[in-house]
Amino acid sequence: MRNLMITAAIVAGLGTFMAHMADKMTPAPASAMTASSKVARVETPTQATGRSLNIPRDARGHFQVDGRIDGQRIAFMVDTGASVVALNETAAARFGLRPLPGEYKATVSTANGTIKAARARLAMVDLGGIIVRDVDAMVLPDEALSENLLGLSFLSRLKRFEYANGQMVLEQ
Repeated sequence: MRNLMITAAIVAGLGTFMAHMADKMTPAPASAMTASSKVARVETPTQATGRSLNIPRDARGHFQVDGRIDGQRIAFMVDTGASVVALNETAAARFGLRPLPGEYKATVSTANGTIKAARARLAMVDLGGIIVRDVDAMVLPDEALSENLLGLSFLSRLKRFEYANGQMVLEQ
């Protein structure tokens, strides 16, 4: 668990650093620079076209997005370093995923060390109209995972996902 948390922190730090570097390389309009330097604005993801979603960075430099699992709302942090969608037990229980103690068989390396997780499959994950079915996931104990992670088991099934112009862009 500890190793996974350390790894996640390193990946998040590198992502934030790379995002800041990309912003420096892409000049912003003067009006945007003035507004963003004075006030930290909270933005919500916006639907661009058809099946494309632009997710702005939050104040921490992370990409937070609200989605739906089987029609029920859930908040995710986009994590390109996570192999699968990772849910904490509290969130998973809202979707009827309540692994028994014996189902925690998968060994997961986290920043806090190695921990046991339960494998799961999500029938449908929807982010602003981008829908992926039969998504592999893991359920981790609440103390091991404070935020639900949108990992590669979802992202790799998209046409593309990339960091562009200060936003994470998902396209199906």
